[in-house]
Amino acid sequence: MAAAEKAQRYEAFVSDVLQRDLRRVQEQRDGVFEQQAQVLQLRTALTRLQVDLGCNFFVTAEVPSTERVFVALGYGFYAELTLPEALRHLDRRSRLLEQLSESLTRDGAKIRAHIRLVLEGLRELQGLQDPPTTSDP
Repeated sequence: MAAAEKAQRYEAFVSDVLQRDLRRVQEQRDGVFEQQAQVLQLRTALTRLQVDLGCNFFVTAEVPSTERVFVALGYGFYAELTLPEALRHLDRRSRLLEQLSESLTRDGAKIRAHIRLVLEGLRELQGLQDPPTTSDP
């Protein structure tokens, strides 16, 4: 197989597979970050008894009894929890989301490393010089 053919196959692999995978991982990580923000917002609302009316517009709520609150678990399911239970649930959810975001960040770094490795192989295959190294301040 000619070097030009190999180079085209590697370029297609980078653009069709690796770049797509990187975008997918970054989108998933962004979704996790949004969920983390929602958990933090809910935790703040539970501790301060404030309600989000929309567009991050909060008002202080008068709740006759804070013995039990309903927490959305997902997929349309809710749990009736005491305030301390709800806060523990949010802490656990926050830890799980943090672990997921760290995992997705590692996956993104691996994909970027694979892209760099393939591009370096392409550079060698095509006989190009190494790009000048820049030092970050």
